[in-house]
Amino acid sequence: MAKSLMIQGTGSGVGKSLVVSGLCRILSDMGINVAPFKAQNMALNSFITRDGGEIGRAQALQAEAARVEPSVDMNPILLKASGEAGCQVILDGKVHSNMRADEYYSFKDKAWDAVTKAYERLSKKYDLIVIEGAGSPAEINLSKDEVVNMRVARHTNSPVILVGDIDKGGVFASFYGTIGLLGGDADYIRAFIINKFRGDINILNPGLDMIYEKTGRPVLGVIPYLGDLGLHEEDGIPLERLKRFKQFEQFKSIKITVLGLRYISNFTDFDPFMYEPDVELIYSLRDADIENADLVIIPGSKNTVKDLLFLKEHGIEESIKRAVKKGLPLIGVCGGYQMLGKKIYDPHEMESGHREIEGLGLLDIETTLERIKTTCQVEAELIQPMQDTGYTIHDTRQNKTGSMQHASLPLKGYEIHMGVSSGDIGLFKLRRLFSNSSLVTRHSSLVFDGSQKDNVWGTYIHGIFDNNVFRRNLINALRLKKGLAPLEETIDYARLRDDSLNSWAKIIRDSIDMKFVEGLING
Repeated sequence: MAKSLMIQGTGSGVGKSLVVSGLCRILSDMGINVAPFKAQNMALNSFITRDGGEIGRAQALQAEAARVEPSVDMNPILLKASGEAGCQVILDGKVHSNMRADEYYSFKDKAWDAVTKAYERLSKKYDLIVIEGAGSPAEINLSKDEVVNMRVARHTNSPVILVGDIDKGGVFASFYGTIGLLGGDADYIRAFIINKFRGDINILNPGLDMIYEKTGRPVLGVIPYLGDLGLHEEDGIPLERLKRFKQFEQFKSIKITVLGLRYISNFTDFDPFMYEPDVELIYSLRDADIENADLVIIPGSKNTVKDLLFLKEHGIEESIKRAVKKGLPLIGVCGGYQMLGKKIYDPHEMESGHREIEGLGLLDIETTLERIKTTCQVEAELIQPMQDTGYTIHDTRQNKTGSMQHASLPLKGYEIHMGVSSGDIGLFKLRRLFSNSSLVTRHSSLVFDGSQKDNVWGTYIHGIFDNNVFRRNLINALRLKKGLAPLEETIDYARLRDDSLNSWAKIIRDSIDMKFVEGLING
């Protein structure tokens, strides 16, 4: 079995996911064949692997940091909250069922079986597994039923580093209380990391000595507060991202408003816009932000019907339609695409008690929510020009004579949706990609996706804005609409993200005692 190291936290949102990402990149730089693992994740932000399995986006980022292909074994259980209906349970990358909390606890034996088998498969392929916990291991009311914290540490015999967020306050009390509540399991915790520290380290140092005296465990590093790193978050939009560079936003040419839906999913679809120098990206439901944007986007949703009803009941539908009537471009992605149609049918009442609901009526499509989920990576081609913006996606290259030539540019992304849409479909031609379990043989099927009507269009393709040329051409179309000259250069988002991982790894390397970490691993 592979060697292992586990990162747990004093609570949710303390930085476990990013610490694992940083360690994976450091260990990969050291030439170690390393992979991440999180037994159970609760997140609306997910990723599709090559073989069509669904995992948490954070584990995909950690795999990217480790320079390995993401797989469902890295996150065998994914829980996607659906409101009053409980959670959609994704088991080994595929939808198992919807469960309430009490039903899921009765399911724990099967869940644990999936966890142990996934870990066993992973440990045969890699030399080292960096394991992430969830929430806090000291939730004593859940200790008998959990499958992600100390039960995993015991099963894998992993040394544990406990991460605390000092910016939340009470970090030393959290460390001390966690040790006190865990009983014998506290022996697995070997050290602490303090995250998000601001100020003078000399003021903090006495506390580091005192927590060692009280627990017998050292603080092996203090990571400075860095704000939004721009790396994929596990779930929820970071507060720093909502406040990002507000003092400079008034100087940016293009304003993009993403609707801040209650059940927003895969919000990282829009992260690439944050780095474009001429774009202000905000999440909002305010009339002024919708009607004064240069582009409005309705994102994906884990509960499309309830989010659509919310838009209708709170007058946001009228604001959207006023924006469209003014000629503002409107895009819907996945659940947002479904909302743009004439009707959504929910015959199995999977998302609400409504079997049929009127959509926004801005696209000539209808959607039926089915029990089977479409999950696959795709390659796409835009097969009709996007009207009203006057642009078509092209890849501009130089031929041997030095003159410019245009070639159709393939787009990459992935699908995650329960619904099937029909009607005026045909904006994109998709090639759905499927792989066998060895990730060697790839198969594909050809389908059509997306719809457009005047200045409104939608698609099921997640990650479409990760495509650099597509994203820049879209922004340039918005610039031309305002009478601004287009920009020739754009951000290489994949390279930027890789550079961000390298920068974050350097911060981790400079902030914590890596010799201590190596000692834990080699123990």
